[in-house]
Amino acid sequence: MKQLERIFKGLANRRRLAVIRILTKHKELSVADIARAIDLSFTSTSKHLALLRQLDILDRRQESLTVYYRLASPLPAAVKPLLSLLSNSRE
Repeated sequence: MKQLERIFKGLANRRRLAVIRILTKHKELSVADIARAIDLSFTSTSKHLALLRQLDILDRRQESLTVYYRLASPLPAAVKPLLSLLSNSRE
């Protein structure tokens, strides 16, 4: 129950939901690309990405100085139904 609460609290943010929606379409993006897509500073975007990673929703890889994020595999079960809702949303 506590894990579900943590996940839902983490997802209760429009920027983090936007990150997940973008990554469902693009598979993997750099922090800079994600920041541009959600119209947020690099630093703020990094904080949102770190939180999603702590919740096991995102995986990351680093190539030189660039960090890339993608949806985790496997995703927490509570997040899976959200993907179809987000991919169909217009916002």
